[in-house]
Amino acid sequence: MWKYTLKVDGMMCGMCESHVNDAVRKAFPVKKVTSSHSKGETVVLTETEIDADALKNAINATGYQALSVSHEPYEEKKGLRGWFSKGK
Repeated sequence: MWKYTLKVDGMMCGMCESHVNDAVRKAFPVKKVTSSHSKGETVVLTETEIDADALKNAINATGYQALSVSHEPYEEKKGLRGWFSKGK
């Protein structure tokens, strides 16, 4: 799994976050996408790598500006349930 973190300029409220999230979901097969206007950030989790420039373009098409994008391998946290099942 991959984690993409984008710095996004122009988001001012929860509806702005929703617009960005919807644009990303429509453009890519994502597992999860969350945005924060207070952090100026959007985080995208995907099963496969996606084109970072296309991701920026999808956000820019909404009227917000994706300033930068970084990505890294991502491993889901299992929590207590995963911790207890390790002994099996």
